[in-house]
Amino acid sequence: MKEFFTLDDFNFEGKRVAVRVDLNSPYNEETKSIEDNQRFEACKDTILELAEKGAKVILLAHQGRKGEKDFLPLEQHAQILSIHLGKEVKFCREIIGENAKKEIEKLENSEILLLNNVRFLKDEVLKKNPEEHKNSSLVKFLAPLIDFYVLDAFSVAHRPHASVVGFALVKPMIAGRLLEKEIRSKEKALECLGINTWVMGGAKIEDCIEVLEFMFENKPESIERVLTGGMLANLFLLVKGFEIGSKSFLLLERKGHLQLFERAKRLILKYSKEILLPVDVAVEVDGKRKEFDIENIPPDGLILDIGKKTIKEYSEIIKGSRTVIFKGPLGMYEKKGFEKGTKEILKVIAESDCFSLIGGGDTGLAIDRLGLDRSKFSYVSIGGGALITFLSGKPMPGLEALKLSYKTFSKIV
Repeated sequence: MKEFFTLDDFNFEGKRVAVRVDLNSPYNEETKSIEDNQRFEACKDTILELAEKGAKVILLAHQGRKGEKDFLPLEQHAQILSIHLGKEVKFCREIIGENAKKEIEKLENSEILLLNNVRFLKDEVLKKNPEEHKNSSLVKFLAPLIDFYVLDAFSVAHRPHASVVGFALVKPMIAGRLLEKEIRSKEKALECLGINTWVMGGAKIEDCIEVLEFMFENKPESIERVLTGGMLANLFLLVKGFEIGSKSFLLLERKGHLQLFERAKRLILKYSKEILLPVDVAVEVDGKRKEFDIENIPPDGLILDIGKKTIKEYSEIIKGSRTVIFKGPLGMYEKKGFEKGTKEILKVIAESDCFSLIGGGDTGLAIDRLGLDRSKFSYVSIGGGALITFLSGKPMPGLEALKLSYKTFSKIV
């Protein structure tokens, strides 16, 4: 049953169409500039399709968060996006105001305009529902100037921000092509299609635990094996009574992860057959990588990667899997000598015949920095927190807003 509008539902010739994309980019402090990344390429299909259909395209995006070094205007983003599109992207230094209105009104068919960082607006990031956010400054300014609103930023769809949910009740809100792909890839990954394996690491342990709790309780057929690494594995090893090294313990404590001890304990006790832990790990000794079985981790050790025995064991499981979901690096891949676990496991996934869904955020960055080919994976998501929210079974404000807009406008348009 149809739940939301897509780009197939309307004629965009001569129409003004606002599109919420995600261009949030890594920031290089040395050059004081943002870095080109996969998000520019990812949003290309929707923008070019609208331009080819004769729409006047107004882009909305954000960069960083208030108070952080990467909280910047989007002028560089317009330049980089122009290169990816092979087409000029005009830039307006305003988001709302007379100059922004003039720039929008003088757009010709197929032209593209990027407004400035939506998070410069104080009420953009307030957590409100669509009814409340329709009175936000962005919505009140932009709604009278546009015909349609497209949400193509799955990676922010878990946030109830004005640019994500605010247009649902005032204009037909449409799912962009990238958002459609993101949803389909995750639904396919969760289908029961044989042995389903999850590889879970990264620094956000609570996210991992939330996903595991939800999946084991609600969709156990979609999570038959969990291969762990990173701090998640360290916490599970601690729960099982292993000495993980004082530095590993202190890191868990400093990050607040020891508060998750009881939840981790319940999971490992109930699902010990499904959740696999490393059998060996890599620790830095005198500046070099040295591997130890988990029974012999040095008392002052800091675990930075999985070991070669674990890599071999995990690789064999992946080769026999029909579906693999990879969420988070398995070690400190940024540190020379400790990228081995993450790189080797990703290579095995890339070379296997499985359907592979690779989580966004740090994992997407790891793929690029480790020199791996994105095209070898079935789908590389650009959503980090949004992917976790989706897999955790929680409602996503952006997707709910699309459904609400469809119910509101389907009988009118």
